Amino acid sequence: MLASCGRYDVKTPSVVGDIQFVRDSIEQKNAVPKKPQVKPIQPAIERFSLYLDSLSGKRIAVVANQTSVVKNSHLVDTLLAMKFQVVKVFSPEHGFRGDADAGERVNSTVDEKTGIPIVSLYGNNKKPSVAQLSDVDIVIFDIQDVGIRFYTFISTLHYVMEACAENNKKLIVLDRPNPNAHYVDGPVLETRYKSFVGMHPVPIVYGMTIGEYAKMINGEGWLDNKKKCDLLVIPCKNYTHKTRYSLPIAPSPNLKSDVAIALYPSLCFFEATTISVGRGTDRPFEYFGHPRFPKLDHSFTPEPKVGAKSPMHKYKLCQGFDLSKSQVKRNYELNLNYLIQARDLLGDSAVFIDQNLFFNRLAGTATLKEQLYKGWSAQEIKETWRPGLSSFMETRKKYLIYP
Repeated sequence: MLASCGRYDVKTPSVVGDIQFVRDSIEQKNAVPKKPQVKPIQPAIERFSLYLDSLSGKRIAVVANQTSVVKNSHLVDTLLAMKFQVVKVFSPEHGFRGDADAGERVNSTVDEKTGIPIVSLYGNNKKPSVAQLSDVDIVIFDIQDVGIRFYTFISTLHYVMEACAENNKKLIVLDRPNPNAHYVDGPVLETRYKSFVGMHPVPIVYGMTIGEYAKMINGEGWLDNKKKCDLLVIPCKNYTHKTRYSLPIAPSPNLKSDVAIALYPSLCFFEATTISVGRGTDRPFEYFGHPRFPKLDHSFTPEPKVGAKSPMHKYKLCQGFDLSKSQVKRNYELNLNYLIQARDLLGDSAVFIDQNLFFNRLAGTATLKEQLYKGWSAQEIKETWRPGLSSFMETRKKYLIYP
């Protein structure tokens, strides 16, 4: 009889709703909190609305390599599909397709797909000439960097900026995340060791994107005669210096993995020694070793491969170390212990070949080599870097785009 009473019939839905609300509240209280959704990083190349208007009606030169892609399409192909006038491509070390050895001469040629001239900016022609820019109105620079002073793409950036400044050409830098931007470390380069593997007074790991670095080159007056480049940096979206970033395309033939990119600043010193860093294997810059090392847990035999046509210790069994096994945590410092370990295993006199002072050019100073010869520890050496790093950090602040 009560069930048929109108007042209960009217209230039943409300009561059910109240009960459900209580249940929902209890479930929400006991639920595991959801992690905030991380927005995907958007490299500058994908932010068309910020730079396409600048290209309208212009004859465009693109400084690019195999990393210069929008999704699955190369920047050059994308611009051509949009009916922009790309008249020239400038290519850095390793070439336009990124398959040349480190230091290998790269010849100028013509792109088979588009018929566009490709001008090499490596070897004798590191800087675009007046003639090479005569038919160009604007230059776009889009190359994936790894944030290390001796990685030569920032030297190419310098010369492109200088050429644009001298020839009154605007430069657009399409910024990309730097996988090593989360820390700053290493000796600051001394001016007398300036070379193509180190042109500016910055530490080995400088903690900046290539766009931020371009601003610093301009702002610090590092171009010839302190000229200023007409520079537009298109920033990435949803990126910070602490953001982890896994490169979708290998930036050069011997940096094939996130591990190799993280180890590169520490292992590249070996390029000026008789120690192999695994060039000629499937995992370069994840190993180091030597035929004269005692038998160790790991060994490898370098063989000719793409990007390593004649690797050090070719066809010789090298005893050494597989660093990928211990590369669990993210690097937050340049590790000198690998050099010290090699010094102790092989002996001081045999470690450094140092032809034409190459080790000092990589280090940016002669002091590091002297300290290693004298048996200094990694901690003792790093203490001597502090004043230079402190000064650089103050300079760096002025040009940061990202937190």
